[in-house]
Amino acid sequence: MKSTASLFRALLAISMLAGCSSYRPTPAAFHEVLEQPYRLGAGDRVRVTVFEQDGLTNSYSVDQSGYISFPLVGAIPARGHTAQQMEKEIADKLRQGYLRDPDVSVEIDRYRPIFVMGEVGAAGQYSYAPGLTVQKAIAIAGGFTPRANQESVDITRDINGKVITGRVVTSDPLLPGDTVYVRERLF
Repeated sequence: MKSTASLFRALLAISMLAGCSSYRPTPAAFHEVLEQPYRLGAGDRVRVTVFEQDGLTNSYSVDQSGYISFPLVGAIPARGHTAQQMEKEIADKLRQGYLRDPDVSVEIDRYRPIFVMGEVGAAGQYSYAPGLTVQKAIAIAGGFTPRANQESVDITRDINGKVITGRVVTSDPLLPGDTVYVRERLF
């Protein structure tokens, strides 16, 4: 009976300590977005090529409101769209009185930057490149400081307009616009 009461008190203490922890598992949507086609956002730059139309072929930046300003047709929504959706949107607009059968190609010219903060050598804004992982981003930011927790980091990511923070290991991939926060270790 005495050992049962001790066991109960120990389990109660452990559950209370677990309740004080700020750790929450990473939501499933956090990793699911990695398997989906890339969606444009403010700060991205796209290269639009219109076959045999040199005056329309150029690089265009996605502005803060999520649009690109395209000659002849004006503002075209880009935020949340894939490159293939942008191709269709631009071709449809050009087809409305400007070109008979436009052949449009859209490719990402420059991704929006990532941000690295916390216990790193040089916190700041850095260019994103496809294949970038947390570990590579930390290396670009000057590596870990001596006080850094090197096992996991917090990433803040915009998923379908909702900002989500999750704790991941350093081998996880990053997406454009992610913010990496390296925490301080306890001991």
